[in-house]
Amino acid sequence: MRLVFSATGVAVTLLAGLFTTATQAATYSVSSPDGKLTFQVSDDNTQPSYQVMFNNQAVIAPSKLGFDFARAPSLRDGLIISKTQRNGVDERWQQPWGEAREVHDHHNELVVTLADSQSKQTQYTLRIRAFDDGVGFRYEVAQDSARYITRELTEFAVADSDKAQAWWIPARGWNRYEYTYNTTALHDAAHVHTPFTLKNKDGVHVSIHEAALVDYAAMTLNQRRPGTFISDLTPWSDGIAVKTNGQFKTPWRTIQVGAQATDLLNSRLILNLNEPNKLGDVSWVEPGKYLGIWWGMHIGKNTWGSGEKHGATTARTKEYLSFAAEHGFDGVLVEGWNTGWDGDWFFNGDVFSFTEAYPDFDLDAIAKHGEHVGARLIGHHETSGNVSNYRDQMADAFALYEKAGVRQVKTGYVADGGNIKRIDERGHARFEWHDGQFMVNEYLDNVKLAAKHKISINTHEPIKDTGLRRTYPNWLTREGARGQEFNAWGTPPNPPEHTTMLAYTRMLSGPMDFTPGIFDMGFNGLGDKTNRPQTTLAKQLALYVVLYSPVQMAADLPENYLAKPQAFQFIKDVPADWEHSIALAGEVGDYVVFARKERKRGKYSGNDWYLGAITDEQARSINIKLDFLEPGQRFEAQIYQDGPKAEWKYNPYDLSIQKQIVTAQDTLTLKLATSGGTAIRFKAL
Repeated sequence: MRLVFSATGVAVTLLAGLFTTATQAATYSVSSPDGKLTFQVSDDNTQPSYQVMFNNQAVIAPSKLGFDFARAPSLRDGLIISKTQRNGVDERWQQPWGEAREVHDHHNELVVTLADSQSKQTQYTLRIRAFDDGVGFRYEVAQDSARYITRELTEFAVADSDKAQAWWIPARGWNRYEYTYNTTALHDAAHVHTPFTLKNKDGVHVSIHEAALVDYAAMTLNQRRPGTFISDLTPWSDGIAVKTNGQFKTPWRTIQVGAQATDLLNSRLILNLNEPNKLGDVSWVEPGKYLGIWWGMHIGKNTWGSGEKHGATTARTKEYLSFAAEHGFDGVLVEGWNTGWDGDWFFNGDVFSFTEAYPDFDLDAIAKHGEHVGARLIGHHETSGNVSNYRDQMADAFALYEKAGVRQVKTGYVADGGNIKRIDERGHARFEWHDGQFMVNEYLDNVKLAAKHKISINTHEPIKDTGLRRTYPNWLTREGARGQEFNAWGTPPNPPEHTTMLAYTRMLSGPMDFTPGIFDMGFNGLGDKTNRPQTTLAKQLALYVVLYSPVQMAADLPENYLAKPQAFQFIKDVPADWEHSIALAGEVGDYVVFARKERKRGKYSGNDWYLGAITDEQARSINIKLDFLEPGQRFEAQIYQDGPKAEWKYNPYDLSIQKQIVTAQDTLTLKLATSGGTAIRFKAL
């Protein structure tokens, strides 16, 4: 063992140079620093396998490893562990923005080399890292000739699966990731996206996902034998899963494990398995809150296309920028400003221009007005799935925005799953999945090019998050789930349990631009049979704390905020960047309570805490200890919670606003109505 110092000046323990050379069938293991999690890898059978233990009980039973290739021998049978190496790391690193400023990376690593049992030539390396909150492992292959992967053979065999419960959305469907979540027995989850969350018979919570997805196909999970899920890579249009030159590293296959549901929420495993920031100085990347000329289109008040109801006009944008500046927002998103939206824009990918504005949108005048009042324009690029048309214009589009002072761009890739259009080197149209290898690279190329113009990206219809925000901090947030807009026209809209599901599923992968803050629930009428947010007003406020994103939208129309100024005050106060985040209580799909401390930035002192609590269709009373607050410090708790008559169907607006002095020794009782919530600012005194 030796002690070294990382680039951040933090002591790092490295257990390096400890090699073992194997000569016969064997099993090796590596445990988490706290000893509760153990990953075992074995070559005892004809095909190498692994398993994962938690508190001496199997959570993942013996599961196979390997690959099939198109024109090369499979890496399945006849492999032995020829060498091992052990390392250990204990360091802390800082995020430029995030749900927590400091992240603790404490893991033990086992590196296993697998060789052909006859020739003794190395075939691949399996790198395993065991943390207290889960394990990650990846394949590292170094061959001389190109290998096209047809199947990755990684399995996840859930132990005692007949007694497990699962929460999931279907994979490889037409609507990408935008589905409501299913709650079923694990055996009823056939082909699913990750993060895939489950609870075993002992109440242990597990989430299977991946980290650092680069130049590889996304992993979905396909249940073959009951309880055994195989890695099902999203293929290219020609059927190949992954195209490599023979030297490649897979994304990390991740298994987060916790004794209770909130342990998953407090995990930093995905971030820790990504590489550090590659962009250098990212002081120009700015978290914050924004408004948008957006919701009006979804509820039919305005249109994306030109005409008398056109939303993206110079006059309206100036009004929004002035409103944003007056109320402390950083910017205004404007959709529908560029030519190509007329007609059925869902199919307009071939004709969009990303530099030509409609005649009633003066980009220069808007930029000057924004600079004058103190709020910036947030750009928008909708591709409607034609990525070749977008790529041809991308450099010019970012240059135009940089000149106009735009710092953030929302991109969109609206198209049915499997219908992303690219033009190949022969000029032929090919159609790809959003989460195939081609698009994995396309999304990242967009982020890298944006960084050259000091522009940050908020991706909609994205590839799922795998923690790359650590490596490319200008990739601020993304969609990748059923967002707020489904409450305008979803038929049915998002059910009351939807956001309580997102916390334990989609949100485990990273930030989401859910676009909370709808104050007018009755634009289509109240009740449970209309398209509308199926929440109370208090729940809309609490979402700003529960559903993390470094850029948060106040999604409703300005006039609806002015009609409820007391509730609007919480949105104006709540930050989007945090020093600490703690999940305090909850169960998957039922309820969740988060506490977060603001990070010192701009107008935020760094002294205040915020709490958000949301529930599903069940009303709840939850007792929360305030021991997360600093001891000896007094706080004014500004409490926004459901009123005594609140319920989401016909009385969503009953909101109780109270103030009281509290300390870390106190306990608060949170009273949540059906599909309700509580939002609290703890203002340091």
